[in-house]
Amino acid sequence: MNFLSTLVTFQNLHEVRRLCHWGPIIALSVIGICSTMAILDSIIWYWPLDTTGGSINFIMLLNWTVLILYNYFNAVFVGPGYIPLGWKPETQQDAQYLQYCRVCQGYKAPRSHHCRKCNRCVMKMDHHCPWINNCCGHQNHAYFTSFLLLAPLGCSHSAIIFIMTMYTQLYERISFGWSTVKIDMSAVRQFQPLMPFSVPAFAATLFALGLALGTTIAVGMLFFIQIKVILRNKTSIESWIEEKAKDRIQHYQTGEDFTFPYDLGTRWLNFKQVFTWSGTPKGDGIGWPVHPKCNQHTLTIEQLKQKADKRVRSQVQYRAVEDYNGACCPLSKGLQTFFRTPCTEEPRIPLNRGDTILATRGTKWWMYGDKVLNEGHISGGERVRGWFPRRCVEKCHYDTAASDSTSDKKAN
Repeated sequence: MNFLSTLVTFQNLHEVRRLCHWGPIIALSVIGICSTMAILDSIIWYWPLDTTGGSINFIMLLNWTVLILYNYFNAVFVGPGYIPLGWKPETQQDAQYLQYCRVCQGYKAPRSHHCRKCNRCVMKMDHHCPWINNCCGHQNHAYFTSFLLLAPLGCSHSAIIFIMTMYTQLYERISFGWSTVKIDMSAVRQFQPLMPFSVPAFAATLFALGLALGTTIAVGMLFFIQIKVILRNKTSIESWIEEKAKDRIQHYQTGEDFTFPYDLGTRWLNFKQVFTWSGTPKGDGIGWPVHPKCNQHTLTIEQLKQKADKRVRSQVQYRAVEDYNGACCPLSKGLQTFFRTPCTEEPRIPLNRGDTILATRGTKWWMYGDKVLNEGHISGGERVRGWFPRRCVEKCHYDTAASDSTSDKKAN
């Protein structure tokens, strides 16, 4: 009962709706299938409970399942922590160094970003994860990363059980042709399985093995990505901001020396900012310990510079030359466009030939930007933002300086 009360508190009961999403449904289904099949295979066919090894194996499988679900549900229900609506810095002078969020009607605290899915400004936002249907941020970063570590470990254990179950049960029925491999099967023959290893049991075990191996590889890679940024006291978004800072300085040859402000100097100190014995991360999600050469607003000032630079670069217009229906993976636009579709939940915007788009970023095969809906007011008209195939647009060749001077004359 204490475990359940810790897992889901009264204040978080309304968050249960987060589980009604394809991400948590798939994640929990994979956990349930792998755990259930591993336990059944162990007890019925491979390693019965009347042996010491079988009992230890059974306890370990239960332990993996409990730890994985504990960290998963905490990542979902504890959440990342949100900046209070209408938040303002204590000193009004500091507001000039912060971005203003029109949706939350308040300023974005250092390291916070607005999530369109959660519709809130998130403390130390790393990313919005569809598998937990929530953001990974300040308060649940440790739970999320622990889940990414435990899931591959538990699935690896399960995969070994599946492989050994199929091997031991098929040993007498199929000749593997391994003349040089001698495996002692005497221990396996000492007990009779509770039920025959039928074709459906084999199919279910093989299916669970595929899920376990796929999860081990995919989630294991995500864990290494997360632990890499944690050891540098960064988030995935901040790593991207740092890369853009270097690009901006190099592009404009400003001679600035940008130092990431939240790297405390050693991996251990950075690690302790996220992982603590109490499970609660250090800090209130608004103020942060910083590098001696930096201050609380070093990164936010850099973000403002990048935002201003983004406005300048996005004045280059693109014109749609092909129609695009907004499909996530449009096969009609080529195989590279189909297979290289952005792995994000950000929307795709349909295009009609002749549409005007202001692109802000992109990849080799896709671009992201704003489609101008009111052609007569490109600078301030209504826009729709999203991804679209690069082959569907071409850059508008015009004299930017002349265009700017014309717009200035109209304004005067």
